[in-house]
Amino acid sequence: MNAESVKFGVIGCGLMGLEFASAAARWCHLTGNISRPEIVAVSDIHPEALEWFKQHVRPKLVTQDYREVLADPEVQAVYCAVPHNLHEEIYCAAIGAGKHLMAEKPFGIDLPSAERILATIHEHPNAFVRCSSEFPFFPAAQRIAKMLANGEFGRIIEVRASFLHSSDLDPEKPINWKRRIASCGEYGCMGDLGLHVVHLPFRFGLMPKNVRALLSKIVATRPDGHGGQAPCETWDNAILACESTAGFPMIFETKRVAPGDMNTWSIRILGTRNSAEFSTKYPKTLRTMPFDPTRPQAWVEEDVGSQSVYPTLTGGIFEFGFSDAILQMWAAFLDEMTGGKPEFGCATPEEALASHRLFAAALASQGSSATVPVEERVSV
Repeated sequence: MNAESVKFGVIGCGLMGLEFASAAARWCHLTGNISRPEIVAVSDIHPEALEWFKQHVRPKLVTQDYREVLADPEVQAVYCAVPHNLHEEIYCAAIGAGKHLMAEKPFGIDLPSAERILATIHEHPNAFVRCSSEFPFFPAAQRIAKMLANGEFGRIIEVRASFLHSSDLDPEKPINWKRRIASCGEYGCMGDLGLHVVHLPFRFGLMPKNVRALLSKIVATRPDGHGGQAPCETWDNAILACESTAGFPMIFETKRVAPGDMNTWSIRILGTRNSAEFSTKYPKTLRTMPFDPTRPQAWVEEDVGSQSVYPTLTGGIFEFGFSDAILQMWAAFLDEMTGGKPEFGCATPEEALASHRLFAAALASQGSSATVPVEERVSV
């Protein structure tokens, strides 16, 4: 199907590294002529994380030192999925080594780190760099994106977007790197989940002017794996109430302690001519409400089927899921990296940097219990 392949290195062979490998194995599921990813090198500091790749992918290079992946002349592009404190070091090294890069959010542990990564990208303009954010590739989310692109909402009244987990609801869940400032950063749940929430609004210029943040630390300590308890240092939940640059309110929520929500991403946009909402809790259902002064105001529910940006072998009447969104995101990355012009591309470094400006302002807001301007300047 695909005439050529792009040889990838994977740095960080945990959960998302496995998802990328699975998407690469499913590449024949796409019906378009998109260059396929071929994983030729993998790296992780944990030997046990490399075993799955040895068995199922059989890359030519398996190493605990990411520098060996970047030094391999066969590697053209890199997917890096590592803790936030390692982003700047490895991302800048990959870009400097001449590799294209799919990076994980939040794209640096804090705002200065993100700015330094952007500066490195500007110094190496031939590197194609994007950031992982798969949820806007759900078919219903893409319909909302097209509605935004076509101006179908009229004057926007309000935007709400959220990403809700219940993964940290259990207080007996052992502590991990996401609960420590040194590895996760002070953003906590905002850095871990926030780019997913702002990706689609930011793509269409729906930007925050200021923010009043309500950040929560819910579980104070967790088992440390050695019979004791370790303090949880990062924010569990965040509600960001923003005024947009156009004057309407925007509410962004990122929560790791949200009872009943396994992995729920949602967006809701209200406008004077049309409104729309979608949640992955109901993955087939797009709800819209066109305004007609001669008719009752009522939400219309539509099953949208399986097809997203890139056509697949799946029949249009079937369901779409998380692994399909991952495949679509990677198709968009490979398409744009090799010169295509996707209908909806992956999150850009500039969008990731804009998310950092929002999260940094949110930390200041929490500290001062006040509304704080979101810095617009990009220091690179």
